[in-house]
Amino acid sequence: MRLPDRRRSRIVLIGASRYSDPALPGLPAVARTVTDLRDLLTDPERGLVPDSNCTVLLDEGDLRTVGDRLRSAVAGAEDLLLVFYAGHGLVAGRRHSLYLALPDSRWAAPEFNSLEYDKLRDAVLDSPAAAKVVVLDCCFSGRAVGDSLAGSGEAGRIEGLEVAGTYVLTSAQRDQVALALPDEEHTAFSGRLIRLLREGIPGGPELLTVDDLYRRLRAVMSAEGLPTPLNRSAGTAHTLALGVNRAFAATAGPELRGRHARAVAQGKTGDWAGAAGQLRRTVEEQTRILGAEHPDTLRGRQSHAHSLGGAGSPAEAAELLRGLLTDQLRLLGPDHEDTLRTRQFLAVNLGEAGHREEAADLLRALLADRGRVLGPDHPHTLRTRHLLARNLSLSGAREEARALLREVVSVRERVLGADHPHTRRARTDLAELAEVGGGVREVR
Repeated sequence: MRLPDRRRSRIVLIGASRYSDPALPGLPAVARTVTDLRDLLTDPERGLVPDSNCTVLLDEGDLRTVGDRLRSAVAGAEDLLLVFYAGHGLVAGRRHSLYLALPDSRWAAPEFNSLEYDKLRDAVLDSPAAAKVVVLDCCFSGRAVGDSLAGSGEAGRIEGLEVAGTYVLTSAQRDQVALALPDEEHTAFSGRLIRLLREGIPGGPELLTVDDLYRRLRAVMSAEGLPTPLNRSAGTAHTLALGVNRAFAATAGPELRGRHARAVAQGKTGDWAGAAGQLRRTVEEQTRILGAEHPDTLRGRQSHAHSLGGAGSPAEAAELLRGLLTDQLRLLGPDHEDTLRTRQFLAVNLGEAGHREEAADLLRALLADRGRVLGPDHPHTLRTRHLLARNLSLSGAREEARALLREVVSVRERVLGADHPHTRRARTDLAELAEVGGGVREVR
């Protein structure tokens, strides 16, 4: 199972919310339905296609324009073709053929001013797309009743909707109406479809197929006493994934956090290379499941980069940390704990890559910010001062480094005690710096 190739897929959204024929009541919910579906399906992070690959025909009354743009999109689809319609469904002719109403359609004679489903089906069949999905949010009688999209017709399953190699999903069976409820902003069927795409299916798989959506919609709408959706599929179209299950993150998130914590602990034992490999794979899954901007994903990127530095690739680590810092400043702000930590990790790896002066400049600025945000005696502030002393000593500024270490020793003795490991470490580094040619050791 996989998501469609965004670049090689096309979506066509057709909707009619306004009608010139008084016999066809307006459907304001259709406009909001089409707009929100477009936003969901073209979302840069989790949508199916880029905005340029989504054709929206909302309240387009010219049948020729609809046909031309439909065929253009259909011809451009190579992987997925998704065609959606919301509006009045009309039935006419000796064969009781289905017509999809447009703004200038006539209730009594839809044959000459509506989109005939058979023509839509032929266009879809002509597409080179590997998978084809047709979603119809309308009903199939010839009259509108109250808030319904159309009236009822003969009982029985939909005829003529089987499109070879595609999946057809409809909002109601032939003897049912498709509702637009007065207290809802979307049509009843599409509103629940949008909710599933936005919120996901708790306990469902990571990726949602069109069949997953159908089964859930059928259960939800039946439980609410709403018209029952109908589906038809051919070939393997029912296995096509139409989106990431956003509820899947609720169960996957804790497991990924556990894997992250175990990998960090692995690095602390000295196996930095093994930790970096584990964290790389974890970040890939976090990005796919939680999203690139999720706090857990950002922390995973931070730990992965720092592990690379520990494994002997500080230049690569610094490059990753620069990119992460840009994202954290935008998403979290400059004073967030994670942003400050990334700045320190960046300085550490720049120093280990041989850029001691740049590292020292970054640590000076970080020391001031951590002192302002956390206080001068906070362990993180003291650690930054310790790291600054190391980089200064290795760049030749030994007197300044010695002064900083004296401050670290003094504060740690007062706050932590003389026998605390961190205090002893600072005292040892100060003594080594006093030796000829001595320098402060790495405190990664």
